[in-house]
Amino acid sequence: MASNPAQRPTANLLNPTVLASLSNLELVAKYSVEGFLIGLHRSPKFGFSQEFVEYRAYSDGDDPRYIDWNVFARTDKTYIKRFLGETNSHLMVMLDSSASMGFGSSAGNKTGVSKLQFGKFLGASLAYMSSRQHDAVGVMVFADNVVEYRPPASRSGSLQGVIHTLDKAQPAKGTELKHPMSHFQERIKRRGLVAVISDFYCDTQELLDNIRPLAMQGQDVILFHLLDPAELNPNIKESTLYEDLETGHAIEVSPVFMNKEYHDRIRTHISAIQNTASGMNADHVLINTSEPLDKALHSYLTFREKRG
Repeated sequence: MASNPAQRPTANLLNPTVLASLSNLELVAKYSVEGFLIGLHRSPKFGFSQEFVEYRAYSDGDDPRYIDWNVFARTDKTYIKRFLGETNSHLMVMLDSSASMGFGSSAGNKTGVSKLQFGKFLGASLAYMSSRQHDAVGVMVFADNVVEYRPPASRSGSLQGVIHTLDKAQPAKGTELKHPMSHFQERIKRRGLVAVISDFYCDTQELLDNIRPLAMQGQDVILFHLLDPAELNPNIKESTLYEDLETGHAIEVSPVFMNKEYHDRIRTHISAIQNTASGMNADHVLINTSEPLDKALHSYLTFREKRG
């Protein structure tokens, strides 16, 4: 197998530009996950076989298709079948739709996508993958407040509802974590998986103050840190006016600054996010939005295995 992910056949299937050419987000999710699984060695480590293992008590949000009615007839108690690889958990996808997520350095010339569009691809793929594992799946789209919320569910049609909610997200306003995270804590009491998809253009102390309560609540948190290639490695040859998409403030930046001080600052910020995640026992995955989704999906499977 080639060591470079971009050289693997599945990388082409998961290329954001290829995914952007598909007709709808549900198709993107199906295409991404099934393309990813083509290149994944079949192994019980990742739990994709669905061999029956045991029963567990039915709870609100479970898909009634998995109720064993024969057991109900004998015991008058409602149980559902568990399968090998099932985590008996839920996934909450939290997608940042703030104005900065609308940035894409090459999104307008068909060679790339915005951070928000990449986030939609990723969120829909995670939801599709978790649905395959019989997890309940929910979604929250947020900016400076909660834009839309669907609680975790595994009923028929719930996956389509999650994907539709992601698909409607539009970049607007600034990033404010306090209200969305408080909303989450008030409504989600059961332990599960939480995937926060954002560019994390926020103060690291704010991030810590608002994500740590989720971890203390027992949630297993993974931070998908999306950055455009032009944010990771800017290449400007003359002074350029940059505008903050969330505040509207503009500043002229010189090539000298971008080639020297900016690199130090962005590395420092990324490192601070990593350290913040580590300090609250959360996972952090830095994603270049010009690259295929397989790194993110593989990171999610590893995260599931580690937290399962």
